[in-house]
Amino acid sequence: MTMNNFNDLLQNLNKQQKQAVLTNSRYVRIIAGAGSGKTRVLTTRIAYLINELGIFGGNILAITFTNKAAKEMNDRIVAQLKDTASGVHISTIHSLCVSILRRDIVSMNMPRNFTVLDQDDQKSILKEAYKEIGLDRQKFSFNSMLDYIANCKCGYVSVERAYELAGNYPGQAEKAKVYQYYVNRQQALYALDFDDLLLVTVKMFELYPKILKKWQKRFNYIHVDEFQDIDQIQYKLIKQLAGVNNEVYVVGDPDQTIYTWRGADINIIMNFAKDFDNVETIILNQNYRSDPPILNGANSMIKNNRNRVEKELFTKREGGDLITHFRGQSDTHEALWIANQVISLNKEGHPLSSMAILYRANYLSRVLEKSMVDLHIPYVIYGGVRFYDRAEIKDALSYLRLIVSKDDLALKRIINTPRRKIGQKTIDKIFEVAKQNQTLMYDTIKTERLFSGQTQYMLDSFVNMVEKWRKQTDIPIADLLEMVIDESGYRNMLDEGKEIERIENLKELINDVKNFQDNYPESDINEYLQMVNLYTDRENIDEGNYIQMMTVHAAKGLEFDTVFVYGLSEGIFPSERTMAEGIKGLEEERRLAYVAYTRARHRLYLTDSLGYSYQMQSPKACSRFIKEIKDEFITHIGAKDNFGIKQDLSESAKQSRFLNAEDDNTLKKRSVGFRKGELIKHSVYGSGVIINIKDGTMEIAFSHPHGIKKIIENHPSVTKNGGDHE
Repeated sequence: MTMNNFNDLLQNLNKQQKQAVLTNSRYVRIIAGAGSGKTRVLTTRIAYLINELGIFGGNILAITFTNKAAKEMNDRIVAQLKDTASGVHISTIHSLCVSILRRDIVSMNMPRNFTVLDQDDQKSILKEAYKEIGLDRQKFSFNSMLDYIANCKCGYVSVERAYELAGNYPGQAEKAKVYQYYVNRQQALYALDFDDLLLVTVKMFELYPKILKKWQKRFNYIHVDEFQDIDQIQYKLIKQLAGVNNEVYVVGDPDQTIYTWRGADINIIMNFAKDFDNVETIILNQNYRSDPPILNGANSMIKNNRNRVEKELFTKREGGDLITHFRGQSDTHEALWIANQVISLNKEGHPLSSMAILYRANYLSRVLEKSMVDLHIPYVIYGGVRFYDRAEIKDALSYLRLIVSKDDLALKRIINTPRRKIGQKTIDKIFEVAKQNQTLMYDTIKTERLFSGQTQYMLDSFVNMVEKWRKQTDIPIADLLEMVIDESGYRNMLDEGKEIERIENLKELINDVKNFQDNYPESDINEYLQMVNLYTDRENIDEGNYIQMMTVHAAKGLEFDTVFVYGLSEGIFPSERTMAEGIKGLEEERRLAYVAYTRARHRLYLTDSLGYSYQMQSPKACSRFIKEIKDEFITHIGAKDNFGIKQDLSESAKQSRFLNAEDDNTLKKRSVGFRKGELIKHSVYGSGVIINIKDGTMEIAFSHPHGIKKIIENHPSVTKNGGDHE
């Protein structure tokens, strides 16, 4: 790179970015606000070291926290420096440890060709351990057991100490046995998991100062991206490599620390100046991503956190739409509003791929998915599984199928879930006998005694349980489902495995059933199951034109022209579970909201709804993360707010694409007169008949090919057509 080329790079930087690139301080902390161009600063800094200061690339280390980020940084540096970029070590911290250990792990009595275990490998070892110990997989899920093992290792709890801590508690003693098996199996395989990569490297550096000194000489310039997300063990490794002579350059944003549940410690970036002498802190506070109302609204909200570095992000952009807050009459109304808003934006020329819907927890996708299917909007769940495809949902629905139709496939799925000591050989024999007798498998185990001892006892118990449920003809479907989840042992299985997200999904399924019953009080389980099939039988998405739906955690590092944040109710977002941790938990939730809001470039929609939360077991209240946004940056539309936010009747609200935001009197006039059975006309779907009205939405039957659509009652696209349907 020539001097002129490097000067061209500098010309594209603002004052603070230039300072961050050209600083001569040994220890530098860059506080990089959302959308402030931190990757450009990091790569230009490395270009400066090589091109202007003549530093050998092999002495430069850059640590990132995802392979994607490492590749992006490497591609940028190669584009800037061409051949002179060779030798710069850019990788995740785990990949760095692999590189170090491949050279020096023999000092720890391990071969250089050790195996690195991925999560599938870890679960294979657990499968062996469970079988040998005779442990029920339903009692402790693999994920919860891996968490236990990781906590033991990172807490320096040996197998012997794990047994001591377990005491006489049976469950804890079983966990310690699995831990022992896992560690022994690793040793036999000469294998390290991801936690070991860090732990063994740190231990090796502690035991062998000469090896540490060699690597300190190799990496004189240490750069760490996403520094707010590192944990104490990672930080210890960084400090070891830094020693007393090397330069350390860290980049992060305390306002985006959202992984404390994974071990990230916000105090590391906050207290960096206490661990190193004469630290220079540079704040990158010019945002290049979001329009002013979005950025200023997010700023006004995050200011309520105490444990942060004070910074005021700004943008030189002008104009932009205010943040829109919409309140629905119900969660269904809320989701339909989003779906219709997506359609309107798409018709205006905004690709579906430029939009995203974010939510606090995966269970919240259920209502959104239904709305997307109803309005034929292609979507993908980014980093997750569709609601009705999740294992616990399929299990619960299989129980219902078994009750109403004695379905063979349903029986095979759940006869041993939770574990009932009914093995595959037993199931195969039941299937063969049923096939010979041309009967259903359930009828076979109900009428014939094919086995003896414990196996027959478990089958008899299973049949008695199902028969009890089959006789519950007078109770609501939702009550029956709750009974099944409890009495089958399924809820207990998830409780013991601390499968909180899966429990939340089942609560949402119960909520789904209750909503179905409210809308169709004369319907039965069969009709509910048929409805579910309609929502799971979706066409494949083609050409990548789809809207993305994901949790806020999954959205970290991404950005979109349009962002919808769904489910902003107290106890949901912020999460009640996290708020139980006190101020620390609440501030993490606020940082999570900040990350969600700052994913948006041009349009940000925040939504919540009235009604009852089955997760919270209480009426919904609007999230404080909406109330904390200053009035000048947000407009409120939709249902009346019972919790302190006044409905906004400003011009911006009146011009809303979706509601057309009429004032109160107009809204009342529009809703008066619509009734079940009335003929209406829709601006797109033509003539139709109202078949149901509930929670501010109308179900309208249109002619082929449109079928039944859910339309919000106040929507201007619906007008009276005159007369009633006979």
